[in-house]
Amino acid sequence: MTIDSPATVALGAAAVLLATLALAFFWDRRGVFGRTVLAALVVVMLAATCAVQINRLTVAYPSWSALVDEPARGASLSAGVARRPGGGRLLTVTVPGRASGLTLTMGVYLPAAYDSPAGANRRFPVIEVFHGFPGSPSTWIRRLDVVRHLDSEMAAGRMAPTVVLFPYQTPRRMLDTECTDLVGGPRTETFLTTDVAAYAVQHLRVRADAAAWGLIGYSSGGFCAMNLALRHPERYAAAASLSGDSRPAITIGDGSEHTTNNVAWRLRHLPPPRVALYVAWAADDTESRDGSRDVVRLARPPLNVTAVELPRGGHSPTLWRRMASPAFDWLSGHLARSIPGGSAS
Repeated sequence: MTIDSPATVALGAAAVLLATLALAFFWDRRGVFGRTVLAALVVVMLAATCAVQINRLTVAYPSWSALVDEPARGASLSAGVARRPGGGRLLTVTVPGRASGLTLTMGVYLPAAYDSPAGANRRFPVIEVFHGFPGSPSTWIRRLDVVRHLDSEMAAGRMAPTVVLFPYQTPRRMLDTECTDLVGGPRTETFLTTDVAAYAVQHLRVRADAAAWGLIGYSSGGFCAMNLALRHPERYAAAASLSGDSRPAITIGDGSEHTTNNVAWRLRHLPPPRVALYVAWAADDTESRDGSRDVVRLARPPLNVTAVELPRGGHSPTLWRRMASPAFDWLSGHLARSIPGGSAS
């Protein structure tokens, strides 16, 4: 029974119910100390069950071992993910952060074409995928079923064969970095934009030029995608935001959450780069709606923005599953295709 399974939540709910019944039954049969212990037990078990349910939604901890196994230790992101006939394969690697000082686990999706005879001597475009907070790459893999989306879109020809990377965004699961270099903390931006790219180019058959690199994320990962694309147009050609805000939800330490690490501020005050953004949100999601609309309203050439507003869906995995395939298709359409070259693994 995994930590994020429905059975775990059901077991927790049953335990809360039994503890509550025990509290009612023994209320007049125990003294103050006994009643206090039983009441505390009910509260603890209720809190634990709520935490398990929240984890089911975010998959911040995909397994019991993940409670103590931090991303730097190489926890597998591909375990339990079956390869579909004719589909791509998912593997887990560890990225040494020579520039950032971080060494973190990363999931890698290799399309079916990567392993085909025709693709053996080609270098492929790349998409980096960002999760929200709380969350982990496993949210994309387990909750959003991203491998099925990628397999289906590539098999149908709506998406070109693409290598897709699922990096962690922090060395600690419950630390929100918003993909920035925190003052006195992890240099996540450097890890994602420099170390991940260096690893991919060295160890995978991928293109190194910006025309073939894109970003996508949901929630705070959507902010990450937009912000990093605007800050690093020499590295990325396009980015897609699913329910992302225009500003980070943290204090970075140097005030840049109000300026250069704020998408709306950059669009107001700095020359826009020649990149493309796909900005999608639900109208009933106040958390991301206003920020996303600001990005669309403030955009000007040479920045190109495609806006998609859905009438409802809230801020939820259900919505992001609906958004995923069109967003990946759009990204693929804005990235350069594979080219002949190299002999990386």
